[in-house]
Amino acid sequence: MGDHFSFGGLGPLAALMAAADATTTLRLGSMVFANDFRNPVLLAQEAATIDLFSDGRLEFGLGSGWLRDDYVAVGMPFDPPATRIQRLAEAVPLIKQLLGDTPVTFAGKYYQVEHLNLMPKPKQRPHPPILIGGGGRRVLTLAGQEADIVSIDPKGTAAGTKDIATSTADAVAEQVAWVRAAAGARFDALELHSLLLMVRVSDDRHYAAEQMAAELATFPATWVSNAVLSAEQILSSPHFLVGTVDQMVADLQMRRERYGISYITVFGDSVDTFSPIVARLAGS
Repeated sequence: MGDHFSFGGLGPLAALMAAADATTTLRLGSMVFANDFRNPVLLAQEAATIDLFSDGRLEFGLGSGWLRDDYVAVGMPFDPPATRIQRLAEAVPLIKQLLGDTPVTFAGKYYQVEHLNLMPKPKQRPHPPILIGGGGRRVLTLAGQEADIVSIDPKGTAAGTKDIATSTADAVAEQVAWVRAAAGARFDALELHSLLLMVRVSDDRHYAAEQMAAELATFPATWVSNAVLSAEQILSSPHFLVGTVDQMVADLQMRRERYGISYITVFGDSVDTFSPIVARLAGS
């Protein structure tokens, strides 16, 4: 579940609990809760409740918030990226402490807690896997230091958009290097993730990539910037997938080898397209 008021859609907390109640093995993910919109104490309690009621199936995704439209929609100030990331950097260790077993007292710049033993506790210990997503060096450094799963995304801009120029193969390689440097010895234990912006099955990869590039250029300017990619850049980018099933399977395997990306998310309208790829790669 995403967390964008301005896009519309289901509220993520209630929707994740509904999915948990309707299933028995499905993992439940937030992609991602925007820290600025939720006090970390209250969010930690909600996350622990979902994890407990789902018998330990939550993957707890957190981000700083990046889409200016969301802030405008709810009348909140849209602070510079450094400020938003500083708040996230304070919230993440606080959330980890709150999900632990002992009372927490915390005196930070943005958040204060006084001798709170938060209940309930999550099923997964010491806490559900934490995913941190982003594209800039500051947030990916934080992810390398604190997350269990690192989502490699296009970089958020000060204008409140995603910079599509940072979705190229070379840009992703640089982002992974930032994570590796920050994670140090724990890098091999991290799971690297990417969200596929577009997925398309085609026998003519180059033509399909040209069509995808044309569609990308029509995205609203309040969502994306620098949304001009060549077909070649789309074909090599870890954020797009196009070709026959065999070609797409080979691309994902190559990306796992080059970048270490083994966790892939697609949008709901690509689930059927992606299912034969899942069947081919499951357990590999």
